[in-house]
Order: sequence, then structure tokens, then C-alpha cells
Amino acid sequence: MLGASLLAQAQTVDVAAAEALVLANKCNKCHSVDKQKDGPSFKKTAAKYKGKADAEAKLVTHLTTSPMIEIEGVKEEHTKVKAKDDAAIKNLAQYILTR
Repeated sequence: MLGASLLAQAQTVDVAAAEALVLANKCNKCHSVDKQKDGPSFKKTAAKYKGKADAEAKLVTHLTTSPMIEIEGVKEEHTKVKAKDDAAIKNLAQYILTR
């Protein structure tokens, strides 16, 4: 059943809009789909949240609240993702979770 749920999510993600938001917010400076950079890859993030009912909500919170993160031993605030509306943030979270 969970597999069907992920498949349905993957089919409803607006990939072009999510990738445009990644570029506009310069997320790709620290993240990529499948390679570790200063931040985790989207695949690693998806694996971390796999099977968790609150995955999308937790990721949306992370993307919109500037939590403290650590890069090479230095703590700093994660940049908030700027988007035109909440639906764009939710779409980005779904995009990350389905990588």
C-alpha cells in the first residue's frame, strides 16, 4: 500500500516547478539529487524519511523555518526556501521525497 502511495505522489509532483524552485533558491549550491555536497542529497533525504507518515510535514517545516544545520563543523541557519505559495513548497517537499 505504501508503494502505491509513493507512486501516486511521484505522479502528482510538478518536477519542472520543483527544479525551478531549487534553482531560484540556489539549493543546488549545497544539495544535489544523488551526490553528497555540503548538504545531503535528495536521495539521502528521501531515504531518511521513507515510510514516515509525517515526512512531508517535517520536510516542509525544514524548508520554511531556517533550522540550525552544521557544515564542516560550523553551525549556521539553513536558508528558508522562498516560494510564491505553500503549494510550491509542498511540491518541492514531494519532489525531494520521491527521488
